[in-house]
Amino acid sequence: MLDANAQSYDYDLFVIGAGSGGVRSARVAAQTGAKVAIAEEDRYGGTCVIRGCVPKKLMVFASEYANTIADAQAYGWEASIGAFNWPQFQTKLHAELDRLEGVYQSVLKNNGVTSYNSRASLVDAHTVTLADGRQVTAKTILLAMGGRPIKPAITGSEFAITSNELFHLENLPKRLLIIGGGYIASEFSCVLNGMGVAVTQYYRGKQILRGFDDETRQHVASEMQANGVNLKLGMNAESLEKVNGQIKVHATDGQDYLFDQVMFATGRRPNTDDMGLEDIGITLGKKNEVVVDEFSQTVIPSVYAVGDVTNRANLTPVAIREGMAFVNTVFNNIPTKPDHELIPTAVFTQPEIGTVGISEEEASKLGKIDIYATSFKPMQSAFAGRDDKVLMKLIVCQKTDRVLGCHIVAPGAGEMIQLASIAVKMGATKADFNRTVAVHPTMSEEAVTMTKPVRSYP
Repeated sequence: MLDANAQSYDYDLFVIGAGSGGVRSARVAAQTGAKVAIAEEDRYGGTCVIRGCVPKKLMVFASEYANTIADAQAYGWEASIGAFNWPQFQTKLHAELDRLEGVYQSVLKNNGVTSYNSRASLVDAHTVTLADGRQVTAKTILLAMGGRPIKPAITGSEFAITSNELFHLENLPKRLLIIGGGYIASEFSCVLNGMGVAVTQYYRGKQILRGFDDETRQHVASEMQANGVNLKLGMNAESLEKVNGQIKVHATDGQDYLFDQVMFATGRRPNTDDMGLEDIGITLGKKNEVVVDEFSQTVIPSVYAVGDVTNRANLTPVAIREGMAFVNTVFNNIPTKPDHELIPTAVFTQPEIGTVGISEEEASKLGKIDIYATSFKPMQSAFAGRDDKVLMKLIVCQKTDRVLGCHIVAPGAGEMIQLASIAVKMGATKADFNRTVAVHPTMSEEAVTMTKPVRSYP
């Protein structure tokens, strides 16, 4: 229940940022009877809906049809495919994003949330100022501004784009360089390669997808190269220069290379600049993230933060869960900590990664661990004459028999890991997996049919 003191403010809750976390928090808080407002300076839906998960996944779907047609031919169908029509796809893509943005706006309106299409910043612990100079007050303020891609400080970086601009290109480049080794760089390398772009990817490290299980990321890198991505490890760009409509890249190998377009996917930064946060005493971390406690509360008791702006686990479902926990804590009087343990993750490379729990490298430091793993050609692609392989892997504690990690590289791995993560989250043991009858013939049956470890630690 809100106390009587809340009536002295314009709103019980003012949310800054209408991405997934902000919109969910505003809507659910309003459903408790709170008077809620939200401010968004750009588009409703935030990174995920407008320039992230949703448009990216639609591009993933689009990029897979060339292989689908090739497989159809191998299966006896008379089928052919022409060149990919980017403008046609792009028109439909943006129409879908417009529709989804409208859904977000309608959800807020239908739940009585007041929307301000404006940038907002903080004046004090209870006051927000809008771009036109208006000020509004709120008993509680929620920061949900998300993050944005950043470019490295090298000469000529202004000639490159980020993932934000990619969706708005009039035409796809013939030759594209993507710089970075994280999931955004690797996903777009696969997607654009599938759309017919000659993709080169530079990553300064020894292997892409740092932080993921080593065997998993090595498997994906190998498959990406086999599919046509020119992956250059231990390589980076030192400078960019515009030359006759192309971009000349001076690389760390001392050579110059020409591309039609260059995209940086080298990191993201929380949107905390010029928000007045430090002026009122809110603590920011090394990456300019809002520092919060286990209940998403800042050092200012009336100000909370959720989502990518806190740089905890930068995933849309996590932002939503953090928002729900915030509403429970502040408006339902049920103190709730968002659960950041065993978060399942999908990386939409080609093939996909689905993962939950710890990696083999993490496990090897914990004591006696068994590694169960298998790699094989799936039936569908083997029949079509393709050489791609999938990977199934379980990390198991010898003492408790508990499955500590599950890693899948396969078509549809994201779908598989969502279900596998339920078992892992519940504390399932390898014996539980073994007792489960396999669904045959499927790729995922290997998760319950592996009987002997391939490696053990120590």
